[in-house]
Amino acid sequence: MKNKMKLGLYGIGLDTYWPQFKGLFERLESYQNQIADKMSEFGAEVVNVGLIDSPIKAREAADVLKKNDVDMVFLYISTYALSSTVLPVVQKLKCPIVILNIQPVAAIDYENFNKMGDRGLMTGEWLAHCQACSVPEIANVFNRTGLDYEFVTGYLGEQAVWDDIQDWIDAANVASVMNNNRLGVLGHYYCGMLDVYSDLTKQSAAFGTHIEIVEMCEVKKYRDEVTETEIKTKIQEFHNAFEVVAECEEAELIRAAKTSVALDKLVQNHNLGSLAYYYEGESGNEYENMVTSIIAGNTLLTGKNVPVAGEYEVKNAQAMKIMDAFGVGGSFSEFYAMDFNDDIVMLGHDGPAHFAIAEGKVQLVPLPVYHGKPGKGLSIQMTVKHGPVTLLSVVEGKDDVFLLVAEGESVEGPVLHIGNTNSRYRFSIGARAFMNEWSKQGPSHHCAIGVGHIANKIEKLGNLLKLRVVRIC
Repeated sequence: MKNKMKLGLYGIGLDTYWPQFKGLFERLESYQNQIADKMSEFGAEVVNVGLIDSPIKAREAADVLKKNDVDMVFLYISTYALSSTVLPVVQKLKCPIVILNIQPVAAIDYENFNKMGDRGLMTGEWLAHCQACSVPEIANVFNRTGLDYEFVTGYLGEQAVWDDIQDWIDAANVASVMNNNRLGVLGHYYCGMLDVYSDLTKQSAAFGTHIEIVEMCEVKKYRDEVTETEIKTKIQEFHNAFEVVAECEEAELIRAAKTSVALDKLVQNHNLGSLAYYYEGESGNEYENMVTSIIAGNTLLTGKNVPVAGEYEVKNAQAMKIMDAFGVGGSFSEFYAMDFNDDIVMLGHDGPAHFAIAEGKVQLVPLPVYHGKPGKGLSIQMTVKHGPVTLLSVVEGKDDVFLLVAEGESVEGPVLHIGNTNSRYRFSIGARAFMNEWSKQGPSHHCAIGVGHIANKIEKLGNLLKLRVVRIC
């Protein structure tokens, strides 16, 4: 995967102005450099081709950006500029374009401006604030040529402008992560869970993800080779990452540790960035022994940026990877219950969890039975951090793959201590409306939950991937 996004910054102006208005070019160029510096602070490698003021220079700049293989171009309108300085560039690059309609200040100082007295100087000062003039012209040309674009509109000192630019950079980075990701699928579907069944080709087409089919027998091979030293090291990792409750039997910890070591080797051998799994088989077989001791290891992987979705939920492995790539977690969840007295929805799962977003330390606890699944073993008990959260589902609809998103709050209150992840969530539209509107979109019963409100970033990601985004609240 790329360590940094490579972004093009392409400024436009009009060469006719420079001899007419002394210092205007240098002033506008300084604004562009401020933008370049800020974009670099957001973790991007910026290819700044400077202020382009003629169609000839435009083609030369396009060559530079093309050679640098930029992931996205930010088009900075420094003052009025001809659309002919833009079209050849975007036609050649064929990458996402964000138009920066950014003034130097929130408003011209009208009183001092009108006191300048010299209409020539006044015109030059106005042109330094004339970014909006070319916006409709460029949009017109892009529309007529079928080119996609988005806007950031505001002024240099405005936090909302920098937030918007950072959101675009973050979304572009996640799109790159998904495009370079290798998603492993291990085992088989939970039989009859029709909503979970997925079209692997559609997932690759939507996200660029490579899907690697991996085998249970390979996990068994690695598990059979685990050494005593590896088991001790892994059990210590359990204690470092989790609160291992006293009821956990040593035999169960060893069983889980062996499976966790084997999973690590599977991930390493196939260079996996995410995983979806499920398995049943005949009662008492070795594969059942592995799959009933898998939750602790999968939780460790999930917290270390290799999200794992149970029940072979490929779509939710994708959603979890998106949330993880945004740096907000992405815990595997399903709907548990509704509390109409408190107007909340409860979500959780029997694991894996994303321990990096837990409220307090994650507990590793024994379960006498895995509900709806064979066997027993260790599981995860945790609550998602209290505060703002975002829910994401990757949905395969009748006609397309799309992103379903909602923002809410993880709130305090009683939860079910049943050896699962379990949290209470409140939504601005209320629990009833949320459940109805979310469900009407036809997602699977799973979703990924991350901390913070990032629906704006997910909408930008959908734009870059050309996927529809449905936002509930």
